[in-house]
Amino acid sequence: MRTERPRLALVVLALALLSGCGANDDEAPKTPKTATGSLEQLAEQATCDPNVQTDAEELRQANCKTGDGRYILTTFATDRGLREWINEANDYGGSYLVGRKWVASGDAKVVETLRGRLGGTIETAPEHHSGSGGSDGGDSDDDSGANGGDSGESKGGDGHSGHHKKG
Repeated sequence: MRTERPRLALVVLALALLSGCGANDDEAPKTPKTATGSLEQLAEQATCDPNVQTDAEELRQANCKTGDGRYILTTFATDRGLREWINEANDYGGSYLVGRKWVASGDAKVVETLRGRLGGTIETAPEHHSGSGGSDGGDSDDDSGANGGDSGESKGGDGHSGHHKKG
């Protein structure tokens, strides 16, 4: 019985190693180390000729178009600036490829392709649609103004008055 346990353990270990190695090779390509650098350096790695739209101290933003599709590449002066931007952008839904002090936003397929060039982490925010009736369980009080006032609460006077009244 004593010699059977070590053999059984070796067999189980060998099977685990063999099944683990082959399964991942076909599923996902290897992701490179997360890129760093200026907007231009990141764009070069992503094979994009950046069309700079915003050139401010706190962030720089460029439109990019490649054979894979269109996306927006944004660099930030601080990590905090990046996180604040992501938090705001999440309100609109979408897919984001996030690196250190940079983000690429675009269609999910484009973002996935970019990850193969720039590394990073993909973050996906749920899409928000106007007229959803606020049934998402979130703070529906915050959403009514973002939908162009179509909830009827802001018509005819003082905007958000009565907004928090419960029947």
